[in-house]
Parts: sequence; structure tokens; C-alpha cells
Amino acid sequence: MRRPLLNRRVATAVIVVGGLLTLALWPAAVPVDVGSVVRGPLVVLIEEEGQTRVRDRYVVSAPVAGRVERIDLEPGDQVTRGQAVARVRAEAAPLLDARTRAEAQAALESARATLGRAQAEERRAEAALSQAQREAARLRDLAASRVVSAQELEVKEAEGRTAEQTARAATFAVRAATSEVQRAAARVAPPSAAPGRVMTVVSPADGVVLKRMRESEAVVPAGDPLLEIGNPAALEIVADLLSTDAVRVRPGARTMIEEWGGHKTLDARVRRVEPAGFTKISALGVEEQRVNVILDFTDPNEAWAALGDAYRVEVRIVEWEAHDVLKVPTSALFRDGPDWAVYVVQDGRVHRTHITLGHQTGQEAEVVGGVGESTQDVLHPADSLSDGARVRVRPAS
Repeated sequence: MRRPLLNRRVATAVIVVGGLLTLALWPAAVPVDVGSVVRGPLVVLIEEEGQTRVRDRYVVSAPVAGRVERIDLEPGDQVTRGQAVARVRAEAAPLLDARTRAEAQAALESARATLGRAQAEERRAEAALSQAQREAARLRDLAASRVVSAQELEVKEAEGRTAEQTARAATFAVRAATSEVQRAAARVAPPSAAPGRVMTVVSPADGVVLKRMRESEAVVPAGDPLLEIGNPAALEIVADLLSTDAVRVRPGARTMIEEWGGHKTLDARVRRVEPAGFTKISALGVEEQRVNVILDFTDPNEAWAALGDAYRVEVRIVEWEAHDVLKVPTSALFRDGPDWAVYVVQDGRVHRTHITLGHQTGQEAEVVGGVGESTQDVLHPADSLSDGARVRVRPAS
């Protein structure tokens, strides 16, 4: 009777020890943080620093060589077109040698060609403006009859406003080219201002003084810049984007202006992506190809009246947006070979699941396929995590 009892005790001890060893060696559940696949809005942005710029600016130069009198105007002072802004006392100009005269004559011919091109561009812009206005008027009648949609009318009216701004820019270009012709002709023509004669320099447009290059009385050559004049109420924004980002920007793209000093985010639209890039050295000494993107404010002037010329702003251009997409936190994604994958939490275990992505931001990614809504995924999965591992979800903090 003792041997069977002893055998049962040994067997029981073996079972108990085996159970303890199993519990000791059984892998513990790994604590993880989880996020959910949800539906909601997704906005893909291109972010860059930019600065404001007066759209139409004029550099007022000395018409002849001579002594410029002290300029009392200061940056910020209002001026009107035709107002006297500087006075230059002419001095006898040196005689031109044959080479200098030939260069001056060539400069005059180049200025005349530029003026002719500007005048042709002005006529083309005026014709385009007239056509845009006629088309907008026709679409207004059709929209009133509900033959065309309100969106088509808005697009055509926006094209009309763009054509109007283009016509204005062409007019200013003609004025600038005319001034260049006059300046080039003054170098070739015999001196018309006798020594000692005082010539008055006037403002070419209404605006304010942006910069004053000369303050005190000094001797200046012909063409030396004296003042820079512009209208700060006609501001635009220039942002130099990497060329790889600029190719994804389209004219008319919605833009948000932030970090400009005010409490409200300003709205703007992309007007133009310039066709030519340039090389810029980054803060790390790396050469980068950059492209200027020009934006116009869509908010009323009162919203950004505190901004001036060359003020720093943060530009956030909307590349793509949707109001209702399936999305997953990017912190849940990892590479599994050439594919993207996530660890899906189900019944206390994780399952590696391949996922197809669409548009991505720094925080979220669009889910095209692989997982459904409300799926729980492991955030920041560790390299030690494996398919089928037991996990324990940490409570949300």
C-alpha cells in the first residue's frame, strides 16, 4: 500500500513543479499603447517660411549727375504721384569717349525695345481683361437662369480679377520702361541741365516711402537710387519652396498664413508658381534648388493691415484635403519588406497586417485598404514585438 501512495505523491510533486516552471517560463503580456483607425478630415500641407512684398515698387533715381540736397522724407511718409521728393543740383557732365557713347547708345536701344515689349504686353493684358469681363457678364446671366453653376461663375470672376491685376502690372511695367528710356536717352543727349541748375525729382506713383538710400547732401552720379516708393496696401507673399515641393503646388491652392504676429490665421491663395528656380545655400551649407511661389491675401485688408514690406510669415499651402477619409496614426506604421504594416490588437494578441496607404501627413495617413474602421493598432511598435505576441493595453493617460 505504501508504494502506490508514494507514486501518487511523486506524480503530484512532478505536476506541481512542472506547473510552476511553466508559469515561470510563460511569456508575460507586453504593455502597449494603441490607437484607432477612424474616419475624419485629412489635410496634406507644404510648410515653409515666407515674407511679404509690396507688389508694385519704384526706385526713384537721380536724373543727372550732381549734388543731391538733403532728403527730408522718411520711411513711412505718404507721397502722391508728381510730388517733389528730392532736388538735384546738376554739375557739368564729363565728355563721353567713343566707347562709352556706343555703350550708352546700345543701352538706349535696349530700353526702347523693352518699352515696346511692355506696351505690347499691356495691349495683350487689356484685351484679355476685356474678354474676361465679357465672359463673366455672360456667365452671370446664365447663372441667374441656373444654366451654369455658381462655382463656374466664381471661377470666371476670379479669372477676371487676375486679368485685372495683370493689366495693372502691365501698365506699371510700361511706366517703368518709359523711365528707363528717358534715363538712357539722358546719357546720350548733350547736357540739357546747365551746371548749377536745380532739377526736381518727383514720385512716379501714389504710396509711401519704403526706403531712403540717400539722406544727407552728397554728390551722386546719374541713375543713383535715392528713394524706394510703393503701396503697402498692395501686399503679396513670396515663399521659396524646394523644387520638389513646388511641383506639387497648383495656382489657386488654399493657403494659411500663421506666425505673422497676429492672433488670427490669415487666408491666402497661390497666384503663381514661378517657372524658373534658383540655387540657395541652406543653414547647413547644402545647395538647394528653390522656386518662388507668389500668394495673394483673400482676407480683407483690415485683417492684415499691420503687416508691411519684407515681414516674416509662416506659409502652409494645402496640397490635398478631404473631409471624410479612413486614417491611421503614422506612429503605428512600420515597414515589412516593401510593404507598410501595422500590429492589430485582437483578443489580447497582436497580428501583423499589411496595409495600403494613400496620402500622408506627419501625424496621420490615409488608409486605402488592409484594415477597417475602429481597428486598434499598436503605437510605436518595438522591434521585439512579433506576430501573435500577447499584449496588455496600457490605460490612456
